[in-house]
Amino acid sequence: MPQGLPRKIRYAFVVQGLLLVLAVVFGISLVTLFARNAIVQDRLRVEAQAFWDEVRAPHDPVPRHSRTLQIHFRPAEANVPVPPELEALPGGVSFDYGGHRAMLADRGPEGELYVVLQTGTIDRMMATAALAMIAMGLVSALVITVLTYRKSRRMVLPVNRLAEEVARWDPASGELAGPLGLSGFVEEPSREVSALATALHGLSGRVADFVQRERDFTRDASHELRTPLTVIRVASDMLLGDPDLPPHGRRSLERIQRSARDMEAVIDAFLILAREGGIAPVSEEFEVREVVLDEVEKARPLLGDKPVTLAVSGEASPRLFAPPAVLGVVLRKLLANACHFTEQGNIDVRIEPDAVTVRDTGIGMSAETLRHVFEPFYRADAFSPLGKGFGLTIASRLSRRFGWELMLDSTPGQGTAATLRFSPTPAA
Repeated sequence: MPQGLPRKIRYAFVVQGLLLVLAVVFGISLVTLFARNAIVQDRLRVEAQAFWDEVRAPHDPVPRHSRTLQIHFRPAEANVPVPPELEALPGGVSFDYGGHRAMLADRGPEGELYVVLQTGTIDRMMATAALAMIAMGLVSALVITVLTYRKSRRMVLPVNRLAEEVARWDPASGELAGPLGLSGFVEEPSREVSALATALHGLSGRVADFVQRERDFTRDASHELRTPLTVIRVASDMLLGDPDLPPHGRRSLERIQRSARDMEAVIDAFLILAREGGIAPVSEEFEVREVVLDEVEKARPLLGDKPVTLAVSGEASPRLFAPPAVLGVVLRKLLANACHFTEQGNIDVRIEPDAVTVRDTGIGMSAETLRHVFEPFYRADAFSPLGKGFGLTIASRLSRRFGWELMLDSTPGQGTAATLRFSPTPAA
């Protein structure tokens, strides 16, 4: 589930706080180490310089030892014993962090000087100071992070509330009932958020008006078109009943009747699609096989005199809960395509437990055509008189409307298989 904006901000501040803690701890530790080394080096050099000043004085220098400081001196051309680990030191300052000591080896014309400083005390002091600074830094970082998070959260809450209001809005139910609620916050929403809320409220009204106009137009146009189609169908039926009608006239009337039936199918589809998001079409449980057989019989006249066999196969008898007319319109479009683009061979309508497949031996479609086949008014051959490029679009929209899956598999020159997959009603 995608994270909400406040949760993302909280996560970002947690990550930022952890990185800030690491930066504070690492930075203070590094600074403390550099400061400790600088203090120790300065102390060693001061002690060494003081001893060399004594060496150059008229009296003999006396090596000094204390609990934290030891000085070893070997004059030139003298065999004074010095600890072996000091003799092996390179010139300059060396640190033994594990032993809590620092050593200075200074070799000159007057002799060799070794200064050893025990750093346990200064290490404890620097560690205490570092811990205190880290604690202060962590507290400061925590306070700053919490205050910044609370401020950012108050700024983001109106946007989150706005997103929730918009998510609950259903364009099919009309525009938003009132201005988007942005009250009840500690701080007033920013000018940009208020402007966004006003713009979204206006947009919802325009979308709702557009949806309503589309539904009204589709419903009114579909109903108005039914009247002339009914007249055409009744008149053509009467003329076809005339025994003296010449063959060419009968063929023309049959074409008129087929076109009228196609137009009625388109109108039925428009009426069903116009109800999207509104009142669902009346559904009932029915036998899929009965609808398939009925649509196959209606499609036979589309073949005319073509040497094409149209048959139904499969022994399954699935039942479906949906408007039977919807399944009829989808199958009508698939069968019409198969009949139009198959010049010879066969068209097999196979009924399976959870699908109906219309397979033909027609011209087939290329991969490029399959990618665009469900787009409105798309035709692979723009100059072909067959079809208007809208049948598969209607079939696809109707299938999605009722949760069915329409799939096409085609090979140029071999034919096309259109499969309508659905979830059948469980047997009682």
